Amino acid sequence: MADTANSSFGQPENFIQTLQSLKPSSVIPLAASYVKGWQTWQYVVTILLGLVVYDQVMYIYRKGSIAGPSFKIPFMGPFLQALDPKFDGYLAQWASGPLSCVSVFHKFVVLASDRDIAHKVFKSPQYAEPCIVPIAKDLLSHKAWVFLTGKVHVEFRRGLAPLFTSKALSTYLPVQEKVLGEYFDKFVAISDANKGQPTAFMTMFREIQCALSLRTFFGDYISADACQRIADDFYKVTAAMELVNVPFSMYIPFTKQWIGKKVADDVHDEFARAAGLCKENMATGTAPTCTIDHWVLNMLESNRYRERIAAGEEGVEKPANLIREFTNMEISETLFTFLFASQDASSSATSWMFQILAQRPDVLDKVREENLAARGGDRTKPFDLDMIESLTYTNAVVKELLRWRPPVIFVPYLALKDFPVTPNYTVPKGSMIIPSCYPALHDPAVYPNPEYFDPDRWITGDAETKTKNWLVFGAGPHDCLARRYVPMSFAGMIGKASLELDWTHHATPTSEEIKVFATLFPMDGAQLVFKKRKWD
Repeated sequence: MADTANSSFGQPENFIQTLQSLKPSSVIPLAASYVKGWQTWQYVVTILLGLVVYDQVMYIYRKGSIAGPSFKIPFMGPFLQALDPKFDGYLAQWASGPLSCVSVFHKFVVLASDRDIAHKVFKSPQYAEPCIVPIAKDLLSHKAWVFLTGKVHVEFRRGLAPLFTSKALSTYLPVQEKVLGEYFDKFVAISDANKGQPTAFMTMFREIQCALSLRTFFGDYISADACQRIADDFYKVTAAMELVNVPFSMYIPFTKQWIGKKVADDVHDEFARAAGLCKENMATGTAPTCTIDHWVLNMLESNRYRERIAAGEEGVEKPANLIREFTNMEISETLFTFLFASQDASSSATSWMFQILAQRPDVLDKVREENLAARGGDRTKPFDLDMIESLTYTNAVVKELLRWRPPVIFVPYLALKDFPVTPNYTVPKGSMIIPSCYPALHDPAVYPNPEYFDPDRWITGDAETKTKNWLVFGAGPHDCLARRYVPMSFAGMIGKASLELDWTHHATPTSEEIKVFATLFPMDGAQLVFKKRKWD
């Protein structure tokens, strides 16, 4: 590809001949005589013009044959558009070709809208690593497990596997049932306080998802006040993670990046403190009730096994998952990435879920009927894992929601070296390569009428067989660990909501427009009214 790009820079023949006729020893004196007597402004202008030309040439060289602007705005490129990205802009970029590019400041960015190229990026750790955005390592931690590669990453990930077994998932559900009940009451209270007028619930959906995550991950090791503070402030971490930032903005007080870093550091400290409390508690033999409990329990069991082996015991049963001891800060950094990955994605899915179910009472009625039947007619019966996994239609609704409005539309990667993504194009080392999930999930050849919300495509249709297009949770060695946890949580949430609440959506001119804030949200914030459901 580099050869192809270089060949496009033909130069005037007479200019080449002139260059070839110059001897190296004569170039410097010639240049010196040319600039002799220049004033300061002439040097400044010349240097500036030289930088502009260099920036433009490097962009065209890196772009090669793929889609993208023929020229870039000097230096900053489409930076202003990146400050307030429009979803229509992404759609146009994806439609421009399987590969397209932009260049913002010093960063060259390649977007992959093609499904197979996306898979290649996801599954090529020797060429690319997840980077989210350039500032991500400063906020999540340079040592966070999501940035690890190779054997170290595999071993770290294996240590997390017990957190998502059926046994572990079952213990999370009572906690989630309690949180959902508390927040459903808040939803009704907000609508009552607003005298039944519609309210933008997107902020509350962020809060409920933050509370669900924190209580699922940490149980009661984090106080209610700390939960509220994190729920109020965590969006500032997301706001700091713009695709491209002004250089060094993290060190400039009161910028989004500076504020995001401060919030991230505070949350890291809170999570590390909770990890210490958990280790003390689990050492007493307490049964696990949250994510961190299961992780620490696995560490304790592994440590006991190693101690008994070291003492010379024979016939000691080896734990199903033998892991090392993780420090409090490692636990903090890991669960911080869990919260970051879940917060905006789950808030987006919740916003669209309540909106679309209000718009589609036929779908909501089927969800309600199925959940009531699964509880044997007792609408107060708590959900459990077996019940949730038996809800065929409810789970189809969740899958269709994740396809229709995917909470992750792309995943940025960093090219570790020149990456030949196609026979005709090589992503330059140091560039961002961003595989996109949305186009594969809206491919009309795979999902007929893809803009229509149709849960039945997962039951009577063949959507379930189109696994290669199902990029909701990524693919490859860095795919999402929570691919089972997420549908379970959403099925539990909408099942419980269908039995306890009635809600209506009040359409506005921007209800169906998409706001991009890390992921996709209704532009008007999801204008809803909630009431307690009255059963005859």
